[in-house]
Amino acid sequence: MSADRIRITMLGTGAALVDPDRGHSAVLVSVRDRHYLLDIGHGATRQMVRANLAPWTVNNVFITHLHFDHMEDTAYFLISTWMANRARKPIIYGPPGTRDFVDHLLENGAFRLDIRARAQYRQRAESMDMIRPEVHEFGPGLIFDDGLVRIHADYVDHIPSDVLHCFGFRLEALGKSIAFSGDTKPCDTMRRFASGCDLLIHECTFPEEALKFRQQTQIGTSDHTSPLELGKLAAGAGAKQVVATHFAHFDTTNPTLKRCLEKHMPIELVGPDFMDSVVRDIRRSYAGPLHIAHDLMRIEL
Repeated sequence: MSADRIRITMLGTGAALVDPDRGHSAVLVSVRDRHYLLDIGHGATRQMVRANLAPWTVNNVFITHLHFDHMEDTAYFLISTWMANRARKPIIYGPPGTRDFVDHLLENGAFRLDIRARAQYRQRAESMDMIRPEVHEFGPGLIFDDGLVRIHADYVDHIPSDVLHCFGFRLEALGKSIAFSGDTKPCDTMRRFASGCDLLIHECTFPEEALKFRQQTQIGTSDHTSPLELGKLAAGAGAKQVVATHFAHFDTTNPTLKRCLEKHMPIELVGPDFMDSVVRDIRRSYAGPLHIAHDLMRIEL
């Protein structure tokens, strides 16, 4: 990759259900020889290998919020890269609650017996620091600056903050900017982070019809961004390119997954054609370059 380019790899582009075609939320940003992982949902580590990117060279992980589909690959990432002899101690940046989550995951929690067993062998015993990540909990503001990449975070509007802290990011490097929404309905933070950005990576979880269905059934939060809303937000902010992602499986043809979706959206609409309506709705307001995310899609800036 050219030294003056940024590569974005969409490792996972699905929402919370089990989808044979989409992993959970994960975006890898590569700048020169450094990699920055935004969210670490299920499958993120394996997808890096599929993209020919070594997970053990990823040293900085940033979690938008502690919904499982945005952070559940953490143990797999940490243990497997320890076993692959990573050279640098990993650092995890996350919202309040991240330290408790990581502490209950590793030597003091769910994988303590696995780690204890592996630590009986010299190579693992001599590298225990690599399975003890640094954890930095953040609030609004500048959360990271390594001289090459700067990342700002601020609250978005997804779950009340007394229940779960939810953030969006703006990443700046090489004179370019990337805004990443995490999960949210349209909000001032993302309008600000997306202002004039080179790339807006924004959730587009449910089509209009599915959001209305969820509001009526109250099966889960409807605080997501519809395609119509995403188009308006991107156009208003002057985003130079848009990636729509975090799709709630509404384009699937898988019979098992479709049975899971019956309580979430009008099942008669589910299928590949549903994505066509998403594009049409975004295009009602936004005329710039539009990418409909799929797993392992790459974009260079």
